[in-house]
Amino acid sequence: MNRFEPQSDFLRTMQDRGFLDDCSDLEALDQTMSAGPTTAYIGFDATASSLHVGSLIQIMRLRWLQKTGHRPIVLMGGGTTRIGDPSYRASERPLLLDQQISDNIDSIRKVFARYIRFGSGPTEAILANNAEWLNQLNYIAFLRQIGRHFSVNRMLSFESVRTRLDREQSLSFLEFNYMILQAYDFLELSQRFDCRVQFGGSDQWGNILNGVDLVRRVRGRQVFALTSPLLTTADGKKMGKTASGTVWLNADLCSPYEFWQYWRNVNDADVGRFLKLFTEIPILECEKLGALSGSEINEAKIRLATEVTTLAHGARAAIQAADTAREVFVAGGPGADLPRLSLDLQEVNFGQVSVVQALVRSGLASSGKAAKRHIAGGAVRLNNVRIESAAKLIGAEDVVCNARLSLGRKKHIILCSK
Repeated sequence: MNRFEPQSDFLRTMQDRGFLDDCSDLEALDQTMSAGPTTAYIGFDATASSLHVGSLIQIMRLRWLQKTGHRPIVLMGGGTTRIGDPSYRASERPLLLDQQISDNIDSIRKVFARYIRFGSGPTEAILANNAEWLNQLNYIAFLRQIGRHFSVNRMLSFESVRTRLDREQSLSFLEFNYMILQAYDFLELSQRFDCRVQFGGSDQWGNILNGVDLVRRVRGRQVFALTSPLLTTADGKKMGKTASGTVWLNADLCSPYEFWQYWRNVNDADVGRFLKLFTEIPILECEKLGALSGSEINEAKIRLATEVTTLAHGARAAIQAADTAREVFVAGGPGADLPRLSLDLQEVNFGQVSVVQALVRSGLASSGKAAKRHIAGGAVRLNNVRIESAAKLIGAEDVVCNARLSLGRKKHIILCSK
């Protein structure tokens, strides 16, 4: 996107902090947002019981939207989750039961309350669920009223679809309907809440443009698509994944300490960019912190981890996570807030749990083979004592006394009994 000088606080913030990728009509959107409170939405499908940090860039956009005087809509995909977004996927998503989807939505919605304020005021957020209108659709009526506005030729030209077909990977008719339903969501939100903008990642560009076009055709109204760049780390990896698994936003799936550690361990080259995207620290300070090098960059990472964890889990959890890290790494203490692996004492007494198994069960190692490789490399310690053999067993005293199992200097879990 060419450099543009926005007049609206929101778009200026988005541009300065690195959130902007593309817009269907940036100048017109800037005029709209400068004129008064504007409603915008992002949709989140409920394919799991939590979102992960890959969704955080969109959640922060909703937060900035509200902070600059506009109204966010969080759209939960109770209806679209029944199909699953096929964009850039190699295969069809497994179909979830309605109860699973409902339970996932209940779990996910808790995250948003930490980032945005819900209510009935002109800038207070709305939580909507597209099952409210999608589950009631009459198929024939929908085809006549909505389907006639879509060109199959155009839909096949979208990169997300073309990539799947070019690889000769099956794209079911069920999945092909997803982009029509996403466009219909925009139409419904436009009619119900005067929603003018849909946010999304750059991989959603074609789907969002479908909605922009549908609203124009049906309502004769201009609405806007606004995307953010797909976020990868400096080493080219997708956000939200580590060697030990997904970094979830819900504390029951990823403890505040593990969440804090994820941000503490980011690549040096990502610090300045992540400070702008995931914290509210002023831009000049973000740039100053991101420019640090050597041992000083670690202080910037600690600041990043603490700020992001404060937003996601609260100030108390962030302080506890930072204190635990300091206790583990600096003072050599046990770390009361570290993740725990609960083991059956009877299983341990019968010599049935090896260090290799404990590494895999805890997520410190991705497989038994990886665990053995870490042990052979001298990276595994039990209460600061190096494990020399992959045959080493966990003892009952380790479980009773809450021993600390460590992989390298930064990954630790506490052993405890069930």
